[in-house]
Amino acid sequence: MSLCYIDGKYAPVSECRLPVTDMAIQRGVAVFEAVRIYDGKLFGLDMHLERFAESARRAGISAEKIFPRLPEVIEGGLRVEGCPAEGLVRPYITGGDINNKGSFPEPRFFVLFGGINKTPDEERRRGAVLEPNRVERPYPLCKSINYLFALIPLGGDKANHESLYMPDGEITEAMTNNFFLCKEGKIITAPVGRVLDGVTRSVVLTLVRENGFTVEERCPREEELAQADEAFITGTVNEVLSVVRVGNTTIGSGRPGPVAAHLYRLFLSNMGRWLSA
Repeated sequence: MSLCYIDGKYAPVSECRLPVTDMAIQRGVAVFEAVRIYDGKLFGLDMHLERFAESARRAGISAEKIFPRLPEVIEGGLRVEGCPAEGLVRPYITGGDINNKGSFPEPRFFVLFGGINKTPDEERRRGAVLEPNRVERPYPLCKSINYLFALIPLGGDKANHESLYMPDGEITEAMTNNFFLCKEGKIITAPVGRVLDGVTRSVVLTLVRENGFTVEERCPREEELAQADEAFITGTVNEVLSVVRVGNTTIGSGRPGPVAAHLYRLFLSNMGRWLSA
C-alpha cells in the first residue's frame, strides 16, 4: 500500500501509526472493505459502503460519525499523488481503545490506497485449487479483519489459492471469495446469511439471471464436488475465477469450464454499469 488517510490527512503509509492499545491489535476488533479501482474509477462503492456500515453495526462499533465522511475521503484519495489508477481502496474502522463489554464507542478509522496483486495469467489458465476448511465461518455477515482460521489450513502450501469453508459437509464460501458450483444446468451458491453478501457475487448473480441461467441458492454438499461440471469463485481481486480442484477432489474435467469463462467475459463487458462517474 502506498498511501493512507489517517488522523485527517493523506500521507505515505510509512508515516502512519495505530496505537498498540487499539482493540484491533488487542482483540482483533476491526472491520474493513476492499474496493477495486479500475482506470481511476471505483467499482460498486455504494454497495461496499452499505455493507461496511452493516459490518460495523454487527461488530458493536459506533461508527455513525465516520460514514458520512468516507465517500469524500475515498474519492479525494484518488486525486492524491501516489494513488494508483489500478488498485484497491481499503477503508478500516477499528474498535479504538475502549471495550465496553462488546461495545466500542470511540473507534478509529483509516483508509489505505494501493496496488493490487491481480490473478496471475497462469492461474487463470489452469484454474484455482482450494483447501478444505472444515469449520464454520463465524459471523459471516460481518467483514472482520480476522482471517486467522481461514489461513491455518493452508499451512504455507503455495499450490492452494485459499481455503474453502466446508462445515459438516456443507460448502459455504472461500476465504476471500464466494463459491459457485455448476451442476445439472444450475448454478448453485450458498445464500446470504450463511455467507458474506459479496459485492462481486451480487453483480455476477445479476448477470447470471439476465442471461438466462438457473440459480439455486443453497449450500452445496461436499459430495457434489465430484458430480459437478465446473466451479468458480467471485471476489474483488479475482473477479470470476475457475476452481478445478478442492482438496483431493477434481471438479469436472479438471480444467476451467465454459460457464466461468462466459461469466468472466460478461463481467468485464458490463463492469461500467457499477463504476463511479
